[in-house]
Amino acid sequence: MRMSWWLRLGVVLAIVIAVAIVWSTNILLTDRYTESTRSRAQVRLALYSGNIIAEIQQSAVVPQVLARDPALALALTSGDYSKSSQQLISYANEIGIEGLALMDSEGRVVAATDRNLLGQNARSSAAFVAATRSEKSVFSSGTSEAGLSRFSYSQKISFNGNFIGVIVVEVDLRQFEVAWKGFADAVMVADSEGTIILTTEPRWRGLKEGEALAAQSPSTAIARAFSSANEWTNLPVDAYLQGDSFMRQDVRIPFQGWRMTSFTSYESVRERVNGFLALEIMTFAILLALGFYVVSRRARVSSMFFQNESEELRRLNQRLQSEIAEREKAEKHLDMAEQTLAQSSKLAALGEMSAAVSHELNQPLAAMKTYLAGAKLLLQRKRPEEAAASFQRIDDLIERMGAITKQLKSYARKGGESFQPVDVRTALSSALAMMEPQLKSRQVEVTRTIPNEPVWVMADQMRLEQVIINLFRNALDATKTAKSPKVDILLTAGETAVLALRDNGDGIDDLDSLFEPFYTTKAPGDGVGLGLAISSGIVNDFGGRLTARNAEAGGAVFEVQLPILSEEFEAAE
Repeated sequence: MRMSWWLRLGVVLAIVIAVAIVWSTNILLTDRYTESTRSRAQVRLALYSGNIIAEIQQSAVVPQVLARDPALALALTSGDYSKSSQQLISYANEIGIEGLALMDSEGRVVAATDRNLLGQNARSSAAFVAATRSEKSVFSSGTSEAGLSRFSYSQKISFNGNFIGVIVVEVDLRQFEVAWKGFADAVMVADSEGTIILTTEPRWRGLKEGEALAAQSPSTAIARAFSSANEWTNLPVDAYLQGDSFMRQDVRIPFQGWRMTSFTSYESVRERVNGFLALEIMTFAILLALGFYVVSRRARVSSMFFQNESEELRRLNQRLQSEIAEREKAEKHLDMAEQTLAQSSKLAALGEMSAAVSHELNQPLAAMKTYLAGAKLLLQRKRPEEAAASFQRIDDLIERMGAITKQLKSYARKGGESFQPVDVRTALSSALAMMEPQLKSRQVEVTRTIPNEPVWVMADQMRLEQVIINLFRNALDATKTAKSPKVDILLTAGETAVLALRDNGDGIDDLDSLFEPFYTTKAPGDGVGLGLAISSGIVNDFGGRLTARNAEAGGAVFEVQLPILSEEFEAAE
């Protein structure tokens, strides 16, 4: 049948409208999916950057702690390295780092987790040279014989003010290259001079960005990334890459001027847009076919309309299920990113625990210095028996420092497997003996009120002594400005064991922030604000709590409340 003029006009108008809708939809979806792809690439770059910074921060504190290890210092001064390599292997396994190396003052590798390095002369290496010129840990980078990037932190080791060696910590950043290859992006990290040091494309490593792109185009690198990703291994790369179109994303890494760049293909955007446009064109084609069918089949319009509508709904339902599947896939990727970020936070927490152990080593070191000075004076006065007693105390302090260093894992796990019955009176006496050098150097009145019977609690005696020393040291610091400094110690036993320390200092200004990490009222260099935070955590592990308040007569009062053991246990003891 010949169409009337109004039917022809309606068909032309419908085609024009359909073309306009398809055109506007193409522009809108292209912008939307491009922005979505760019946002995901930016999120990945931020995540990659955070992982690199977390790994660097974790490794930065390790040489600072190991440089104070008395066992390594003793090996360097005595020249006995028979157990040093095994010690470094043990440290590397406990901390979870790539590798360790110990060099003497001449640059010779005397101990290492990689025994192939033993005996090598690294005097001219960047790690050794940089460490000898600085008092802090120094980051160094270089290239191995295989052309791979190597990164390390090094720290000078001194004994009695003399340079005796260098400790080097390998920083494993190449692990991230393997992780990056799991995504369909080409990624590279360049240092402050623009030299590529980490990348998913091996041909780019060691070149400037312009030279790298000339040697290997981003499209080829992205194609290699597609072939490396598990989810694309069964599909041909050519199905996803057509031409050289890609988007570039840059982010600054807050470390020595590093920058990270990623290249993402536009083809994924084009495929998604084309899929939606195909669905839209198909819908218009179906509607147009339905229109002609209605005109030509007026008699059967009702029955056929419902059949076509059911078919259309089924197809739309399939498309909807496909969209739901894609959304679920995106949520899985997001969950993986969140898990990776949580792991980075745990690694960063390990750095904070290392700083806490370093803080706790300062007290035994100060006591050792005092005992050494006293022993020297006693030897000059020909009193060897008393000097021997001082040396015995120094030996006890060295064992205590070794035990504190081994507690690095126990701080992370916070487990109770080492708890045992402890008499609080014994822990108090041991802690006061530790503080004897500070008491002799100042005129402080110390009064103790303790019961005659044992006060048993379930705890770790060394960590309980650590809490008492921290509180007693804070009390001594608080009484520096008092005319008649005084510290009262009161131990009571009832339903709970309560140990109270009261001073006549100036009191506490901010009780709310007192137990927060890194909060301190001391001058810079006198404290880092970790003592009370660590002490509160230890007491919480024991099932008790640490509180503080200002006394009515002035000064501060700290109370340690611990669950007391039952009478049945006391009878057994």
